Amino acid sequence: MRTVRTLLVDAFTDEPLAGNTAGVVPEADDLSAAQMQAIARELGASETAFFRSADDADRRVRYFTPTTEVDLCGHATIASHALLREDGTIDDGAHTLTTNVGVLDIEIDGEQVWMTQNDPAIDTVDLDIERVAAALGVETAAIADVDLPLARGSTGLPFLIVPITFLSALGECEPDLAAIETLCESADATGLYAVTFDTLTTDATAHGRMFAPAAGVPEDPVTGTASGAVGAYLRHFEAVETSEMIFEQGHFVDRPGRVDVHIDADAPSGEQVRVGGRASIALDGELAVPEIDEVGVIEA
Repeated sequence: MRTVRTLLVDAFTDEPLAGNTAGVVPEADDLSAAQMQAIARELGASETAFFRSADDADRRVRYFTPTTEVDLCGHATIASHALLREDGTIDDGAHTLTTNVGVLDIEIDGEQVWMTQNDPAIDTVDLDIERVAAALGVETAAIADVDLPLARGSTGLPFLIVPITFLSALGECEPDLAAIETLCESADATGLYAVTFDTLTTDATAHGRMFAPAAGVPEDPVTGTASGAVGAYLRHFEAVETSEMIFEQGHFVDRPGRVDVHIDADAPSGEQVRVGGRASIALDGELAVPEIDEVGVIEA
């Protein structure tokens, strides 16, 4: 039976056991999809990044939640590149990464890792506010009293974006995960990101919570891909004037973290969204991986 190096790396934080945990497998060329899914399930992180060789970029990555493969994951991208720099595999500067949604540009600037996301796509959605409020477990006024629309935002992975009045309402919400899953299906979204301008720290732009039950993630502590989409959403609806934002997340699940979002409206290819953060290694070890018969894998 073979063993593979596996790590748990906490993204969007300077210290371990905070932020958002990502599984990382730095060398996954010889792993099958069934083995990668089994490793992700064993590690139990919201997403695990598996690095493979690539012809069209510096490296290839596949992301798995404990239950399924997803096309993109911001915090696992930040975590894994911080690890590669720590190991001495990569240096500061520009790097490229092939994902299921295309090739992304990564920049290492000391301990800060920046990920350029896909071009933003923001569309309002026609959902009943009372239904959305009930799914989140908040008063209808907590959504209706915000002068921003419900929208589907994507910079590579789509999210249903729900503005909330106050941090107290966001913190006290009691989400109905089955109802949220149905809402996300209606909006063709991976998860629901609830966001408020009411923050814990004065330098933060907004505070968010993200629920993605259909992907096997009841609540994601700190979400890089969603932060980029929400940053683009706030700029699209002129809710903020700044192009540099900080998003707080994870405090209500005891995993506080911060995501930097930069939006360059004058980029040559159009509006460019970059998400950045630091990461800390929490666990580094070897995992025994048996051969798994792909035909014998049972899917619910």
